Amino acid sequence: MKVRFTVNGRTHQIDVEPRTSLADALRDRLGLTGTTLGCEHGVCGSCTVLVDGTAIRSCLTLAVQAEGADVRTVEGLADGDEPHPLQEAFAAEHALQCGFCTPGFLMLLAGALAEEPELDRDERRLDAVLASNLCRCTGYAGIRRAAVRAAESLRANGG
Repeated sequence: MKVRFTVNGRTHQIDVEPRTSLADALRDRLGLTGTTLGCEHGVCGSCTVLVDGTAIRSCLTLAVQAEGADVRTVEGLADGDEPHPLQEAFAAEHALQCGFCTPGFLMLLAGALAEEPELDRDERRLDAVLASNLCRCTGYAGIRRAAVRAAESLRANGG
């Protein structure tokens, strides 16, 4: 079955089995291995990507469901050689250790901050968003600080 979608600004048409997850299509067919697979049950969030601007679990989404969609993965987060404010904030705040969950958190927060630019000003809401992804290394303090730093940077720079 053919599926056509735009990934990180480039249009792709690929052949997939109807049961192929979006995560597997991104990783195996397009070579975008920044999307990691952890639990493959939608619990951990490491496979989070943006589909038409909304953060989704790509392990639970079939590739055919992305037909015609605009998909953004962690590989498409930076602006050329310029890191995204979230990437800069994660580095500055030591928001990663092993890095396995990092792509999922980056994409989760990219979608959340685009939708709610002042997310960092509501601690409960920010905690709820962060709780939807799992990290076994950092204890979330650095991730939380990075989210706040990135939100402030995005607001200061208009986006």
